[in-house]
Amino acid sequence: MIKLLIWVGRVGGLAGLTLVVVTGLTRLMGQWHLGSMSVSGLLQGGVAMMVIAILAYTAASAERPRA
Repeated sequence: MIKLLIWVGRVGGLAGLTLVVVTGLTRLMGQWHLGSMSVSGLLQGGVAMMVIAILAYTAASAERPRA
């Protein structure tokens, strides 16, 4: 279970960071939409992915046995 939470954290964090960077660069270029999606909606999705990653890492650290 701990390994699954760590991988969820890694994948979610990387995907969220990538989405935030892409939407930030898109907005800096002066565009409001990326494809048919609003840039602000995609930015919120990226932030949500990073929050899920943080929660997964926190849960994994709470589940680890103490030495």
